[in-house]
Amino acid sequence: MGRAKSGRGWGPGPARSSSVGFERSNGFQVVEIERDRDASTVGGIGHKLGYLDPGDPSDLHLRPSAWPALFGLNSSQEVQETMQIPNNGNAPLLVGVQVSVSNVFNVDILRYTVSSTLLLQLSWLDTRLAWNTSVNPRRAVTLPWDSIWIPGLTIREALWVEWKDQSPRARVNQDGHIKLNLALTTETNCDFELLRFPRDQSNCSLSFFALSNTETELQFRAQAVNEIVSVKREYVVYDLKIQALPQQLAPCFQVTLSLKNTALKAIIALLVPGEALLLADVCGGLLPLRATERIAYKVTLLLGYLVFHSSLVQALPSSSSCNPLLIYYFTVLLLLLFLSTMETVLFAGLLARDKLQAQSSPSPAPRGEQQDHECPGPRPEEYPGRLKGSWRSWAEAADHIFFLVYVAGVACSQFIFAGIWMWVTCKSDPAPGQATPHGGPPKP
Repeated sequence: MGRAKSGRGWGPGPARSSSVGFERSNGFQVVEIERDRDASTVGGIGHKLGYLDPGDPSDLHLRPSAWPALFGLNSSQEVQETMQIPNNGNAPLLVGVQVSVSNVFNVDILRYTVSSTLLLQLSWLDTRLAWNTSVNPRRAVTLPWDSIWIPGLTIREALWVEWKDQSPRARVNQDGHIKLNLALTTETNCDFELLRFPRDQSNCSLSFFALSNTETELQFRAQAVNEIVSVKREYVVYDLKIQALPQQLAPCFQVTLSLKNTALKAIIALLVPGEALLLADVCGGLLPLRATERIAYKVTLLLGYLVFHSSLVQALPSSSSCNPLLIYYFTVLLLLLFLSTMETVLFAGLLARDKLQAQSSPSPAPRGEQQDHECPGPRPEEYPGRLKGSWRSWAEAADHIFFLVYVAGVACSQFIFAGIWMWVTCKSDPAPGQATPHGGPPKP
């Protein structure tokens, strides 16, 4: 986390000859205190100090040129020393962190990213910034964050981070306890578990590292607060956890967001059209095989499902492992529709070919032209008609049997998929960084 350039966004009032001058700016009272003949100025500081918070008159906002005198820092070396991490003896400096998550939005499963808004409340002790209350009765002062040491934070999974306040101020109590609030919006990578999409549940992590310090110098004591009040989202946060990660290259704490898909959009846009096309294909099998509309009906359904499947491929995410079960389900539906269409085309084509052959064969000879009156029995001219009738009956019977088998197969496929959805699990392959942490030997 880079340090923002210091700046208040408002300026002090013009110089006055009196000891105290006031000018209201942005809701604050800017106070100018100068040395005068009366030695009762604030803390005995003999130059301009800062501005007062109207909500708390005891809270003094010090200017950069004034705060060293308040803490008894008389040399530039002592001032520069406050930019270094406080020395806590043999123990690491303990920094308290409270992470408040106020919003999680723009969950993009195709890009594997999620955006969130957080408030970090940091607190630690720096005895170098304590002061004598008998000399200065102020309970607290605020300092620019680039004038003292603060833990620099970096989010490992972040694609970008936007800090809401580019010039935050740290509140310093009289005993040296420091509190700093940082509001930010960030977009981070997330390894979504999409096996059961659209009823998927995933854990997205935000790992905050203090890269400029070591674990012997700094430790985090973290806690999280869920302040999300909006539930009108496709993905909702049902749990929030935070923990300090040991054995890292730098001090680290990790916030884990547990997301759950409400599934309404995917059900309406994907499952309902797919099941409707499958049901329409089953009903198409009730049309007579000799009806010319049946082939057109089946082909139209197949072409429509191909268009639907192409848009489905773009809507569903892909992964190197544990792909959504819906990808396989819709692929099976495509194969069923293709098989049903091919069966209709095959039998209808055979019937049409038989009909053409019957039309091109010579008509039976009249009875008066029979040459052999002594040999009774069936005439050769009667065979085509008999073969035609038997072939048509056989084709219709085979089509009826296929229809029954097809309906049974469709029903079984639904039950099989439901069982797979309920019982099948998939464990994603470990990330390369988890298999070989910090470039070391792989874990057993």
